[in-house]
Amino acid sequence: QLVESGGGSVQTGGSLALSCVAAKLTYSSNCMGWFRQAPGKEREGVAAILLRGDDTAYADAVKGRFTISQDATKDTLSLQMIELKPEDTAMYYCAADSSVLRLWVGKSPTYWGQGTQVTVS
Repeated sequence: QLVESGGGSVQTGGSLALSCVAAKLTYSSNCMGWFRQAPGKEREGVAAILLRGDDTAYADAVKGRFTISQDATKDTLSLQMIELKPEDTAMYYCAADSSVLRLWVGKSPTYWGQGTQVTVS
């Protein structure tokens, strides 16, 4: 029900845009977010957004470089990434939940996408 796209390979300093189609999950979800997991590391929250109100939150490592947004008419979540660094290399996952605490604080949202790979070299 969450389908990501837009990953790929880019050089340091480049840009990528990720998209996630939510397929009706937005009707029961209050927030959505992007997470990432690099090889050998724990999954971490990247950014989150409240679906009603557009409040956002970002991990310190991506503040000022990543922008999360939603297109409610298309049930789509986006992540615009600029000034990419090698340490941004990871599998990126879209997620959704009715609870902001469960998604962003607990890092355990109910719904997950399959992920899309981002590689920065």
